[in-house]
Amino acid sequence: MKKTGNYSAKTREIVKKHGGEKSALIAVLQDIQEAFNYLPKQALKTAASAMNLPLSRVYEVATFYTAFSLKPRGEHVVKICMGTACHVRGASSIQDKFERTLGIKPGETSADGKFSLETVNCVGACALGPVVVINTEYHGQVTMAKVDKIVGKINKEGAQS
Repeated sequence: MKKTGNYSAKTREIVKKHGGEKSALIAVLQDIQEAFNYLPKQALKTAASAMNLPLSRVYEVATFYTAFSLKPRGEHVVKICMGTACHVRGASSIQDKFERTLGIKPGETSADGKFSLETVNCVGACALGPVVVINTEYHGQVTMAKVDKIVGKINKEGAQS
């Protein structure tokens, strides 16, 4: 997982980068999530205070958008597209394979903190379906064999670092 360090100090730095503007709340939340891989409660409190916003407003935005997570997520977030094009091309079978391979269900994080599994409605790459996005990398025309290769590659990279 990403290093957490001091939530408050890093959050204040992020808010300052955006000029403390209330209109920058989404950008601030995106940067906080990038820094910590989720939105820690302390970071949200610090952001609200630094931006002179009610904490309820910060939580309202953080919980409205599905891209934000209030729970710690794995180092690698696996998003399986379940949109119509991906669904008809076998996305549910790909989901089952990821569940078995990683030992987790959508919304869960592996015990070692390495993977989180999510399903999403559409990633906008319908011609490549079924599509899996890992962190920011798109994998198109995913098959059962590709699932093993993708997970194997990530595990191998982790073992080398």
